[in-house]
Amino acid sequence: MTFSVKAGLLIGALAMTASTMVTPAASADTTPGRPAVQRALDAAVAKGGAPGVVAEVRDRKGVWFGSAGVSDTKTGRERRQAERFRIGSTTKAFTATVVLQLVAERKLTLDDTVEKWLPGLVQGNGYDGGKITIRMLLNHSSGIFNYGNDEEFFTKGTGDAWYEHRYDSYTPEQLVRIGLTNAAGPYFDPGKGFGYSNTNYHLAAMIIERATGRTYGQELYQRIIRPLGLSATYLPGSEAKIRGTHPRHYSTLFSQDPDPKLHDATEMNQSFAWAAGGIVSTTGDLRRFFVALLGGRLLPPAQQYEMFDNPVDTSVNGKAHPWIPGTRYGLGVFTQKLSCGGAVWGNGGLTYGSWTYAMGSRDGKHLLTSQVNGDWGGGFSVLTSVLEAEFCPATSR
Repeated sequence: MTFSVKAGLLIGALAMTASTMVTPAASADTTPGRPAVQRALDAAVAKGGAPGVVAEVRDRKGVWFGSAGVSDTKTGRERRQAERFRIGSTTKAFTATVVLQLVAERKLTLDDTVEKWLPGLVQGNGYDGGKITIRMLLNHSSGIFNYGNDEEFFTKGTGDAWYEHRYDSYTPEQLVRIGLTNAAGPYFDPGKGFGYSNTNYHLAAMIIERATGRTYGQELYQRIIRPLGLSATYLPGSEAKIRGTHPRHYSTLFSQDPDPKLHDATEMNQSFAWAAGGIVSTTGDLRRFFVALLGGRLLPPAQQYEMFDNPVDTSVNGKAHPWIPGTRYGLGVFTQKLSCGGAVWGNGGLTYGSWTYAMGSRDGKHLLTSQVNGDWGGGFSVLTSVLEAEFCPATSR
């Protein structure tokens, strides 16, 4: 099973204390090698049909970058290391980090209810916001329906309808309402399963705004983007074009045709993704973020424990859509078992024309970030093969 668009389009403040403030990472020397990873990248294009794919690896020896295919099928321009792309649900790790920093500052707690912060919003149609906690939002155990699975909303983003609606703007409140009013109701009672839902992360970001008095975007910039020096990372809001150098994002527009036509979906308003999947970044910036996050440089120990050390079983999902097998979901991050044994941590995302993966060792000392600029069929399997080529080299030759 892969991520699906219906599973959610996988797709910081100045008050940070000195103990959690991070300075921009210095550039690491490029290390040679990674033949297994390069073979996986080449195969993704030659056999898997990906337009282009990139991967960046960081370990104790330094940083390695590899690519295959093209950024633009019309011009033949090759993939580049500094290209920006839409990261989809990898955004959730950023959002959860901001929430946990607020917990560390005692501005809220993970056991606070949605009703406490957003009174009256999550009520009716089988929902009671007084029984849903912030923790449940972050680990997808709230049972709240994913607005992306709403049939009317989903249809607007498929096929020819996408061209009609590609510049539509949505507010978080509108999207939350779509999820809460869907006739299907909750996936399960709060805390009784796992149901991947972008609605959860919109609610979490709305709580961020209520707790701080600032926008989610401002908190993201002040707490994460600026301290880490993520100069190519930003939240576009309703801005349709991707800033700077970027690959074209090729999409089937989620057609069910067995031989779908490909479309250039690079330019579109992704306000519908926001705190659940709206960020634009690069492999290098994602590497810096996840190295800092996994390495414990963004959160104090207590919040680091909360994020990683009690993940929920993603196979217990009630009426929700199935998710990635062999995974457990923490707070904005998940762990995935490898075929060779062991596991990696991080997050990944799918959105129109882009698959992204950022996974590594639990301590952040060994990390791989990768992206495919196409969203069809084997995107997840392509990124998994690249991941295993790095972390299971003996079995990937």
